[in-house]
Amino acid sequence: MTYKELKQNEEIRTYIQKADESLIALGFTEHSFAHVTKVSETAAYILRTLGYSEREIELAQIAGYLHDIGNLVNRINHSLSGAVMAFRILSGLKMPPEDIATIVTAIGNHDEGTGEPVNAISAALILADKTDVRRSRVRNTDLPSFDIHDRVNYSVEKADLSIKGEDIILELTIDTKYSSVMDYFEIFLTRMLLCKKAAESLKLKFGLVINGQRVI
Repeated sequence: MTYKELKQNEEIRTYIQKADESLIALGFTEHSFAHVTKVSETAAYILRTLGYSEREIELAQIAGYLHDIGNLVNRINHSLSGAVMAFRILSGLKMPPEDIATIVTAIGNHDEGTGEPVNAISAALILADKTDVRRSRVRNTDLPSFDIHDRVNYSVEKADLSIKGEDIILELTIDTKYSSVMDYFEIFLTRMLLCKKAAESLKLKFGLVINGQRVI
């Protein structure tokens, strides 16, 4: 089973779409194909830059693509229900047990409330998921009714994650007309702390730069 084959699987595409529809009803930002594809590509970039094998990179891509399907069950504990769903799907597709185990572990550990970077795949998934902040994720078109998540994501004009030597840096350009830097930390502090852990597990130092100023 390859990442390309997985993306063409209609069963999986249905689960991703229906999971995102549940989040639309709850007022969450976009968690559909744009998000999971970006997470997959970013996780691949991280591991490729660090010299991991092509198979490990592909497993990270698959984990990235599947990581949010648990929202189909419930937003609460979605990482755990998503891991169980991924186990069932990948077993049915006859993926080797060792590969399934790696992917399930990564999905089950990507949430900032309960997750830990227990291996390289899970660390890459955490970093890729938690750094996907961008204006296009906001679906609410009524600015006066924005909640803090809408304001923070909408304020991000540019986001770039890059590895520079021993650092992995998230650089954000924020329009403070819509959200302050403190708003960002109010909702993303636990995510940034998990990113710090994930980076350290990959022998990197996590950094955050906002409007040209390093804040972490």
